[in-house]
Amino acid sequence: MTKKYIVDLTPDERQYLETFTTTGRHAAYQMTRARILLKADNRQPGHSWSDVEISEALDVGVSTVERVRRCFVEVGLDASLRRQPGCGRKRKLNGEQEAHLIALRCSEPPKGQARWTLKLLSDQMVVLGQVDSVSDETVRQVLKKTNCSRGNKIVG
Repeated sequence: MTKKYIVDLTPDERQYLETFTTTGRHAAYQMTRARILLKADNRQPGHSWSDVEISEALDVGVSTVERVRRCFVEVGLDASLRRQPGCGRKRKLNGEQEAHLIALRCSEPPKGQARWTLKLLSDQMVVLGQVDSVSDETVRQVLKKTNCSRGNKIVG
């Protein structure tokens, strides 16, 4: 199977990663990402590592190896060593949409409903034109970050 994201480290990048993994104090996830990039390097002399081999050697998931590869190719070396919003999934709702969702949750529920449900909130966000579609789980995660309780009658 051909890989979509090919890691080609320059000699300077390779030297930087080798130094990074052998000296200084760094977070464990950064060390793991650096080692993933070193093993995934297409230009490395000798053995060419597959994603499965890398995941087994470093005790990480194959999807982690794929994500680090993609981040390196799309964003660059520094970003691939750190946790950044640009490397992971894109947010479903931006800050303004989250604010509308929270305001909607704090408003009165529709007639015939005792309280807002996740399904009602997600449907109402679509009806209001805030989003094209949003899942109940996304709504739950946004509300979890706030002090809004879906069970309380007193909101505010």
